[in-house]
Amino acid sequence: MQPLPEGVLRTEVKNGENMKKHRIVFATGNAGKMKEIRLIMEDLGCEVVSMKEAGADPEIEENGTTFAENAEIKARAVWNCTGDIVLADDSGGEPGIYSARYMGEDTSYEIKNQNIIDRLADARGGERSARFVCNIAAVLPDGRVLHTEAAMEGQIAMKPAGCGG
Repeated sequence: MQPLPEGVLRTEVKNGENMKKHRIVFATGNAGKMKEIRLIMEDLGCEVVSMKEAGADPEIEENGTTFAENAEIKARAVWNCTGDIVLADDSGGEPGIYSARYMGEDTSYEIKNQNIIDRLADARGGERSARFVCNIAAVLPDGRVLHTEAAMEGQIAMKPAGCGG
């Protein structure tokens, strides 16, 4: 397990204890992400909803300088609307915390990914190394904030593969 940045806590929930009486709100409008989250969390025995389903639609400006700061900004904004347990993530690879805005927010991931592959056309081996980082912030009903962060190391493929994300 890799060390986390200073101020980031690693936590775990054991067997869904005390979760049945809480609703968990995810600060996302991404239906595909919500489908995955519900599958992952179905054994907790609590309601899991998107921010839209919770009636929250805050204007969120991700102006942090780290994945942790941006995740917390999103979670705190939704928590201010609901008071529930709120989770939010921020993640990316190149170019770091600006990944979602890379080449413009309206540019598809397919186009963004192809651009990176094209830029690395002559790169081989270690020159194609990659790192994907994800931080998840949780704001609890009492306002405390917990974080977890992990990174996945890999290499950029020579061509696109797979589907669905």
